Amino acid sequence: MSIVTVLQCHRNPAMDPGPLSEIYKDLGDKVAEETICRALEDLAVRLNRLQDIRAIAGFEELVRQSNRMAAVAQGIGLTEVATAARHVATCAAQKNGVALEATMCRLDRGFDLAISQVWDFRDF
Repeated sequence: MSIVTVLQCHRNPAMDPGPLSEIYKDLGDKVAEETICRALEDLAVRLNRLQDIRAIAGFEELVRQSNRMAAVAQGIGLTEVATAARHVATCAAQKNGVALEATMCRLDRGFDLAISQVWDFRDF
């Protein structure tokens, strides 16, 4: 007999507004937006790189790159993205392809939702 597990997809990934508030407070609106845009662009590039590395089964490189992505995400308060990236690193370190695929999808969805949250935060 098989067991079916239903996974809940959160529509609002966890976000810590503290780092964004500090960036805006320390740098001012214009420079803060430029800094945050660069960080989001860096995260998008890293996510694409992770997908490319996954395609060639470069598990060791996946660990390194996903840990770097987690650090950048944590720096701007995207805690769900950072957590998912660390989980990708764990799956890659274990060379667990099935878990890696699922976790990469979670990271991708979380990143897409996080972008909206960052810009919604900016409007406050």
